[in-house]
Amino acid sequence: MAVKSGAAGDAGFITRPSLTLKRRLHAEPAKVYAAWTDPQKIARWFGPASVKAGTERASIDARVGGRYHVSFDMESGEHHEVGGVYRELVPNQLLVFSWAWHSTPERESLVTVSLKPDGDGTLLTLTHEQFFDAAARDGHERGWNGALNKLRDFLA
Repeated sequence: MAVKSGAAGDAGFITRPSLTLKRRLHAEPAKVYAAWTDPQKIARWFGPASVKAGTERASIDARVGGRYHVSFDMESGEHHEVGGVYRELVPNQLLVFSWAWHSTPERESLVTVSLKPDGDGTLLTLTHEQFFDAAARDGHERGWNGALNKLRDFLA
């Protein structure tokens, strides 16, 4: 499920585009949290559907103020690197981190991943805010949907 925003706000202020995606995962919150904070695990699922298998690399310092960096190659041959700084971490519940592609570091945005117990699984809510424009939001929506589908399969 996706929720998009990006229209002009009150008094002429422009609201930066954002998106929210939700997934119910068949794994407890601790396992989902580990999939986001363990570099060996995140490298196995992170990135859109068309990532070339075996090219994923990650480094993670999962603490407030710590940095992360993930890189991968696409089947098309394109190379991508993204990184940022953790702003808030609540084990098994919440991750908040800045997000900037190596190619456009000036376009920093913000990602919040919330994890809530849901029966024998987890309800994951991912909110990505402060996109440069609607095109960036739409591209990230495709990428996050692919990544979250891969995360679901990784945790199955």
